[in-house]
Amino acid sequence: MPAYLIANIEVRDPARFAEYREKVAPMITAFGGRYLVRGGAVTVVEGDPGLHRVVVLEFPSMERLRAFYDSPDYAPLLALRRAGTVSHVALVEGYDG
Repeated sequence: MPAYLIANIEVRDPARFAEYREKVAPMITAFGGRYLVRGGAVTVVEGDPGLHRVVVLEFPSMERLRAFYDSPDYAPLLALRRAGTVSHVALVEGYDG
């Protein structure tokens, strides 16, 4: 069953975030992930979800998603993202219908 990383990111340091974006993309691919949403325009139609830059990644399974997120190779990139943003991130199991 697929699994998703859903992030709402407020960029505070554009240079650090640009470095993170450049370095993280190949790592996502290496763990079997792919971008479904990568910071496109957000049009709010109800309520105030507080969305900034929305990112949705799809992985083939929660196991692969956790392998990516918990990877020692990702740890320095995670620190880089955290240094340049305020982020809210959730790992969500998909639906296999």
